[in-house]
Amino acid sequence: MLSSTSLRFSVLLLFLSSLSHSSCSGPSLQESFAQCLSLKSDKSFPFFASIYAQYNSSFSTVLNSSAQNLRYLLPSAPKPKFIFTPTSESHVQAAVICSKKLNIHIRVRSGGHDYEGMSYVSEIEKPFIVIDLAKLRGVMVDIQDNTAWVQAGATIGELYYRISEKSSVHGFPAGLCSSLGVGGHITGGAYGSMMRKYGLGADNVVDAKIVDANGRILDRKAMGGDLFWAIRGGGGGSFGILLWWKIKLVPVPQTVTVFTVTKTLEEGATSLLYRWQQVAPFIDQDLFIRVLIQPSGNKTTGRTISTSYNALFLGDSKRLLQVMSKSFPELGITIKDCLETSWIKSVLYIAGFPNDAAPEVLLQGKPPFKNYFKAKSDFVRDRIPKSGLEGLWKKLLEEENPLMIWNPYGGMMSKFAESDSPFPHRNGTLYKIQYVTLWENKYEDATKHINWMRGLYDYMATYASKSPREAYVNYRDLDLGMNKKNGTRYEEASAWGKRYFKGNFERLVKIKSKVDPENVFRHEQSIPPLAVSKRTKKHKKCKKCNNLE
Repeated sequence: MLSSTSLRFSVLLLFLSSLSHSSCSGPSLQESFAQCLSLKSDKSFPFFASIYAQYNSSFSTVLNSSAQNLRYLLPSAPKPKFIFTPTSESHVQAAVICSKKLNIHIRVRSGGHDYEGMSYVSEIEKPFIVIDLAKLRGVMVDIQDNTAWVQAGATIGELYYRISEKSSVHGFPAGLCSSLGVGGHITGGAYGSMMRKYGLGADNVVDAKIVDANGRILDRKAMGGDLFWAIRGGGGGSFGILLWWKIKLVPVPQTVTVFTVTKTLEEGATSLLYRWQQVAPFIDQDLFIRVLIQPSGNKTTGRTISTSYNALFLGDSKRLLQVMSKSFPELGITIKDCLETSWIKSVLYIAGFPNDAAPEVLLQGKPPFKNYFKAKSDFVRDRIPKSGLEGLWKKLLEEENPLMIWNPYGGMMSKFAESDSPFPHRNGTLYKIQYVTLWENKYEDATKHINWMRGLYDYMATYASKSPREAYVNYRDLDLGMNKKNGTRYEEASAWGKRYFKGNFERLVKIKSKVDPENVFRHEQSIPPLAVSKRTKKHKKCKKCNNLE
């Protein structure tokens, strides 16, 4: 009878032989990776169940699982050589060590919401692989301590649900879309409907665990103050692989109130939105009123612009009406517009779920919709005049399915200094704009929609922040610039880096240069080190075939 060790080795050999699709005697990329994993990690783990090569029947399912932008799933988009889905921290450590040893370029995915697909697509290097953290989604809530540990692969909706399981008067101030992966979401800042009261998700992180460029697991103490600062807003994919966040829970009322009120141009939308700019950043910090702006109507009835005021108030409807009647009576909110509910049900409401949806829907962890889209962002520091809004309406009516979302700042967001975290868009910011254009047919001309988006962005330059024109790192936009395959100089990367991070970019580069000088963690807009070591291929190519390409 075979011993357990011999049996495991036999299974591994069978797996490796199944991976070989070539007559060449040299090992393939995935064979070499699997062999290395078996040596560097838990030898009893069946790695063959967690490596999905392109020829594997489950490859497309896994690749598509959390990807939101269908543009990067088209056949023409670069595909990873294989996807690895670790189930323990040691597997992530081993993956980093083995990728360095074998000179394999890695991309890391937690939720897949990244707008330009950089967690599962590489435009600048191949071959590449994806480390998908979808199986690392633990959540441990400690109500007594007012904290929770959450793994990078969990969605923000799962985190919200697990908090609500333990308490109806605790919450966390992070994203509005429930399928965001916690790992990448918080690395970019993580704004949501409670940010005017409690700041960003990144502002409420008290500890973390990451795998660094040498495969070590570091907590806050071990990584030091600089790296802990960098990962809380400096963007994903630059400093290591996030394993866990330890977050601080915040108090929420037993009863909160939500509402959505829609006004069209014919109902005075232009004047109302101009007034919103004067009110929303300065109103009671318990109130968050965002505006969703898009064309409505059709060729028969005529198209117009629709502005929907979508709000969360941390209190009951009686107090909300008092606040609105004093600060924003123009919106005309009445008791009939208000829905009193629990905080966890407000999460569902803001995320767009039906009113009768049960909180358990948050455990699905999948994007509620997928589209082909292009997005951009702006931060606004001065009110846009009515004439500017009228010109904006004309631009929106040119496109088939555009959407703008205006998110108000102020409140707690103004109480942080720009350098408190890498996320610099603080005091003086009135609101942030997200621009999106969507299409559903893969055969449509994407260039037409992208060019329209660029034209809209050019139009808005007059009204956006300046020197630099700021952008939100979690809405990655490759139009702002890209790293090069063999490294990008500081001056070149500043073109996009200073838009995302303003004066914090220089500090991020210095930290990157210290913790990852060889640029192990890199993508099209990762933070570059000051000097990138020249990387040489460690593998000799097979004379008869090219297994590593």
